[in-house]
Formats: sequence, C-alpha cells, structure tokens
Amino acid sequence: MRSIPTTMNALLLEQASAPMRLVQLATPAPKTGEVLVAVHASGGNPLDLKIASGAAAHARHPIPAVLGIDLAGVVAAIGPNVTDVRVGDEVFGMTGGVGGLQGSLAEYVAVDARLLARKPHKLSMREAAALPLAFITAWEGLVDRAHVTSNQTVLVHGGAGGVGHVAIQIASSFGAKVFATGSAANLDYIESLGAVAIDRERRSVEEYVAEHTQGEGFDIVFDTVGGAVLDASFKAIKRFGHVVSALGWGTHALAPLSFKAGTYSGVFTLLPLLTGIGREHHGAILRSATELAERGLLRPRVDPKSFTLHSANEAHALMAAGRNEGKIVIDTISTDWKTA
Repeated sequence: MRSIPTTMNALLLEQASAPMRLVQLATPAPKTGEVLVAVHASGGNPLDLKIASGAAAHARHPIPAVLGIDLAGVVAAIGPNVTDVRVGDEVFGMTGGVGGLQGSLAEYVAVDARLLARKPHKLSMREAAALPLAFITAWEGLVDRAHVTSNQTVLVHGGAGGVGHVAIQIASSFGAKVFATGSAANLDYIESLGAVAIDRERRSVEEYVAEHTQGEGFDIVFDTVGGAVLDASFKAIKRFGHVVSALGWGTHALAPLSFKAGTYSGVFTLLPLLTGIGREHHGAILRSATELAERGLLRPRVDPKSFTLHSANEAHALMAAGRNEGKIVIDTISTDWKTA
C-alpha cells in the first residue's frame, strides 16, 4: 500500500475575493468515525464561489479555509469505530467545504464516514465527484419532501442546471412524467434526458400549463432557480400539488399557492454538515445514487475542460462567468494513485 505523506498539497483561501493559493498543509489523521480519503476529484459548486466572495454566511465557513464540497476518491486510512468501508474502497460524498470542515480541494481529507457511499463502477471519478450536492438536493426535494411517485407530472425549473438535470433523472426513475424549463440552447439536452422541454424565454406559465396539463397544473414543481421562478412555480402547481425549492430568496406572494390548497417545502442540503444531525441519511441518499447509476438511470453532465489544483482559480473564474457546459470538476491527485 502506498505510504501516506505527512504533508499534502491544498488550496487555501486566505481572504475573501482573493485567489486561492497552493500551499503545503499537514495531512490530516482520521478521528473516531472518520476515514482519510485520497481525493481524486473535487466537484465545483456555485456555493464555493459565494463562500470565496464572503457572501455565504449561511455556509458558516470561516476564512482562511480549504473549499470544495464534493469529492470522489479512495479510502487511504480508517479511524476508530469505522466498520463499513475498507482501505482501497472507491467512495464519493458531500463531505466538507462548509461549517469549518476542510474541503476537497486538497490531496487528502479526513471525513465523517457516514457521509460517504461507494462510487458507482459505471462512473469515473470525475463523474462521481460531480454528483453529491446536486443529487442530495434533488433527492431531498423530490423524494423526501414531495414524495414523488409514478404517473405524477413533475415540472423542473432549470432542467439543464446542476440540480435540475439530476432532478429530471430521479423523477423519471420513479416513473413520473417530467417537464423542464430551460433556455433555447439547452432544450435538446433536456429532451435527451427524457423530459419534455419548455422554452422559458418564449412560453409564459399560463401557456405551458395550458398546453401540457390542460390548465390543471403540475403535481410537483421543483424550483432550482429562485426569485421570480419560485413565484411562477406557485402559479404552475396543480390543486393540492407541492412546490419544493432549493432557493427561496426574495419576497413572494403565497396566495397563488394557497388558492390551490398547495403545499411548499424548502431544501437546505447543508444542515447535516453544519449540525452533525442526519449525516447517515446523506450516505443513504448517495447509495441510491450509486444504484441508479449502476442501472444506467443516472449520468451527470460534466464540463469536458480539465483543471488541477494548479489551475483551480481558472475553474472558478469559468464557473463565475457561466461559461461551463456541465459541472466543473477539478482533478486533485494523480489518477495513478494505487492502494496496493
């Protein structure tokens, strides 16, 4: 087995809105209930940018900090009281980068083993690293909150986005009839996922509700955009339907929802990381992701551009400009890392 170095490369954010700097840090040792993961890939998320700019107080991640919420890698060492993973296991998870927990933009990270699941064999490390935050958010919204079932109609706002494209695949796996809004440039991609694509720039809420539901509305509406789109969600819901949102910012009128006796749920995926409560559930959700991926029902959209720890600031700039085509993933350790 490859020996674990005493120091590692990591990207450190030393002040808000400044570039991250590549530094040498002590390699962490796993504590009780933790495993040390040799990180192969770190999934980038818009929340990373908000933390880096100092605009994400809700993430409670004090600077200086190592960012990176999602990871995929190999278990390199195991702490006390960990029994369900072994050294050499390929794993993925949403494990840090908030709440003062070290993020995945480093060669190694010690993480709570409850947050991990075995990586799907059918997905690469890069693909697996693109999934955790998006999949957990989509699953909590559709399954835990809205209780999606077969034959329901589900509308996903932002169907080509990080959470949206995963939500389409989850809803479809339950047998729901899925519709999704997007820009003209993304309609073909949305259709390729099996959803009915709706051009958000050319179709009003009233128009697509009339066209696709005979004016009744959708059983479930999943808002991944926020703002005015959440207001549109209240108009698009069916009587007794359910609206779920991952972005509830803004001031909203609830009357359109109330007039249909509809219900609303919010999703705040960071809670288990911030509070320590419910981490086992995150691991269980990711085991569902592994199952869907192995069945060929889940494939993340990953931007083809390659980045490493040396070029991660460029990756963040690309994401901030909105020029990525799928999830940005940063390679953090050589893919020839072996456990035996």
